[in-house]
Amino acid sequence: MKLDTSGFETSMPTIGFGSSNDMLDGFSTVPSFDLPRTTDFDGFQKEAVQMVKPAKGTTTLAFIFKEGVMVAADSRASMGGYISSQSVKKIIEINPYMLGTMAGGAADCQFWHRNLGIKCRLHELANKRRISVSGASKLLANMLYSYRGMGLSVGTMIAGWDETGPGLYYVDNEGGRLKGDRFSVGSGSPYAYGVLDSGYKFDMSVEEASELARRSIYHATFRDGASGGVASVYHVGPNGWKKLSGDDVGELHYHYYPVETATAEQVMEEAAADHDSDSDCM
Repeated sequence: MKLDTSGFETSMPTIGFGSSNDMLDGFSTVPSFDLPRTTDFDGFQKEAVQMVKPAKGTTTLAFIFKEGVMVAADSRASMGGYISSQSVKKIIEINPYMLGTMAGGAADCQFWHRNLGIKCRLHELANKRRISVSGASKLLANMLYSYRGMGLSVGTMIAGWDETGPGLYYVDNEGGRLKGDRFSVGSGSPYAYGVLDSGYKFDMSVEEASELARRSIYHATFRDGASGGVASVYHVGPNGWKKLSGDDVGELHYHYYPVETATAEQVMEEAAADHDSDSDCM
């Protein structure tokens, strides 16, 4: 018995073009490509992923003080040296008493914060009470832990007020979860920590805490090229969260370092002094 193997043939029939196969040249051949000439293919693959992986940057911070939690962030989105936006909302409202910050991949953070908001609302409907800050951060950590190693880029803080008072947690894309009284996340965080640690006191008023948060974000944007835009400051208290300010960091620069206007006489005196010092050197 002879098997009919015509169905396995790779050549395509010619329809409407007579006997010529000029227009179908290349369709019947099997596609091929060259493999990289390396003995360590796994290492080559990791290097290739890092080569096309865009560099990200941001500055976010949050800290607990006697009146609640203060949360602040910049608004710049960047991919390496390219600034794609100056108006990104990096502080996301999960519910009226809880906020999340966004650092890492914008799409990852926005999706998982939105997903967390849905789960928090379902918990509230099922249990007739709001979820705690600890419970919400644990939900997010568990969800991210189940996707660890799959390329997610999330570094977030969950800040809020519940029955036990203010709460602040850091959660990352590997499922890590830390409780603390102050955090800063992003490429500008070392600069923000410098200002935040030097000026932090638990016994601060809302005005003092908001000014500390605003100044920390400003100094981070001044030194970190991947951070900038608008410095947004939120306060979370027993009555929920409230946005306190949103200031352009360019205007904040002149607020903290005002330009001193020099008169014509001062300019002439400085020029004469420079001329005399040059003459003395000769």
